[in-house]
Amino acid sequence: MHLKIDGIGKRVAAAALGLLLAQGALAQTVGESLVKSKVCLGCHQIDSPRVGPPFTAVAQRYAGQPDAEAYLANSIRNGGRYRWGKLSMAAQPQVSPEEAHEIAKWILTLAPASRQP
Repeated sequence: MHLKIDGIGKRVAAAALGLLLAQGALAQTVGESLVKSKVCLGCHQIDSPRVGPPFTAVAQRYAGQPDAEAYLANSIRNGGRYRWGKLSMAAQPQVSPEEAHEIAKWILTLAPASRQP
């Protein structure tokens, strides 16, 4: 079957694709900007260890797990102990629940494509 699309149809399809791509980029931008503004980079880096694990390692560990976003958002807000060695992550109550979810969502985008659901 061959589908013929006229000029208007092509423009509508291009606009829809652009909107979808913009929404994905916006989600990443929101999470990444929160990581910077909430000073997460004081303890974490994107792809190398610092005080805490790199975000890419966190993404790889939790990619594809059910409720990974909620688990990470909870860990951001309430902290955690002994998940990555002897150091504990301090609770970050200044990060709202919505912000924690945006950060967690962004972190999970850093997982290798083969591990994402």
